[in-house]
Amino acid sequence: MAKREAHHTEISKLINNSALPYDIKDAVSIFNYSKGLLGKTLRDFAPKDYKPKKGKGSLGQMAENLYFLLETNNYAGADFSEAKMELKCTPLKKSKQEDFLIKERLVCNMINYCEVVNEDFEHSHFYLKCQLMLLLFYLYQKNCDNLDLRFIFSVLWKLPEKDLLIIRHDYDVIIDKIKQGKAHELSEGDTMYLGACRKGQKGDSLMAQPNSSEGAPRRAFSLKMAYMRTILDYVIKSGKNAVSNIVIAESELVTSKSLRKHSFEEIILSRFKPYLRKKYEDIAKEKNVNIANNPKNKFAMIANAIASSEKCANVNRSEEFLKAGLTMKTIRIQSNGNIKEAMSFENIDYIEVAECDDWFESRLYELFSSRFMFVVFKEQHSGEGDYILDDVFFWTMSQNDLELAEDYWKHIRDNVLANHISEEYWWKGTDRKKFHVRPKAQKAKDMAPTPDGKGAKKFCYWFNNDYVKEIISKRQKENNNG
Repeated sequence: MAKREAHHTEISKLINNSALPYDIKDAVSIFNYSKGLLGKTLRDFAPKDYKPKKGKGSLGQMAENLYFLLETNNYAGADFSEAKMELKCTPLKKSKQEDFLIKERLVCNMINYCEVVNEDFEHSHFYLKCQLMLLLFYLYQKNCDNLDLRFIFSVLWKLPEKDLLIIRHDYDVIIDKIKQGKAHELSEGDTMYLGACRKGQKGDSLMAQPNSSEGAPRRAFSLKMAYMRTILDYVIKSGKNAVSNIVIAESELVTSKSLRKHSFEEIILSRFKPYLRKKYEDIAKEKNVNIANNPKNKFAMIANAIASSEKCANVNRSEEFLKAGLTMKTIRIQSNGNIKEAMSFENIDYIEVAECDDWFESRLYELFSSRFMFVVFKEQHSGEGDYILDDVFFWTMSQNDLELAEDYWKHIRDNVLANHISEEYWWKGTDRKKFHVRPKAQKAKDMAPTPDGKGAKKFCYWFNNDYVKEIISKRQKENNNG
């Protein structure tokens, strides 16, 4: 206790003094000093009568005051301005298997719709604050005082040039939408790494936006959960205290050189263009895809070969797709225009559903609000199976459909909490509610953990086939009108 008190009594002396226990102008020095916080809580450095700050962002402020011995200020730039480095405290949670997981996206700064339209990327608050960050990961515990949260990892993260090129395009997409008076239509699925995430609660007052009289919900620039997950993945695999911007992935799809001239989407779509209207067998032959044994996933194999230029077997495991939370899905349209198969997603994690009480922090919200790349194959003659590559496009779920998805999630969560985990309780495809729940695992013994500890049959998130058809029909209308 005496050591803690002595530490605190020096704060007032050190704040305006060069005797800080690190070089305030040197990011690496600050990073090295941050390691002393790992395995500890801020209570270890707080005086006995210290009154903890409350609310979002309070942990970062207290870390500045109690550990880094800095005064909190309202300066718009980076926290460690002389080192041009921002301090960010971000929460982790633990799985049942005791693995560390990202709890939420990393919020960078609030978006003022009327001001941000006058900022170019290089002079934006986001760029000035977040191109270099000291990330302090801590273990979140519900109903725990902020002073008692334990810090786990410290990471000095400089946004790589390639990531910045993608983020810059994301920034421009968001700003362009705001300039069009469509801030109320912003979605995290509009972009790759940098999102415009919702802040506040439903019913909060709306914000003014330029070129529209319609108010827009509060949003902030954020690095998406998928992006943060890749950082955590690297830290865990390489050691607890990392200085790096390398992400472990199957492969990369595009280069920095190509991103200087074109957006990620433009590059990927250009790879499909030469194969449009071609028979899938001919494409497979040209791309060296072996479908001689008629594998069930042959269309996905072909789409992967085109999208990756034959660099990887699954683009969903590529660096860019992982960081963006982007998902490629293949769709087969029958000659009569119908889509026979519904679209499956991952199995429901009953523990995650039960423990998450915020739709915007749920796994399903992340999954459905992310961007998709749909690769469409269309049958030419009924029953012949003579599919051609018909279309490729990127897609984001609309706000109206996301609101329905929230009802879907609430229904799932209510049933999980009530231990009603069986077919009779879930939304069904025949309900025509766009989404449904059914198994993907075929084995009855294939069970998943449940909150009551008994386990239950695995069920999966699905898009109805009529919803997939609706997406395709809308796309076709846009093509015809375009």
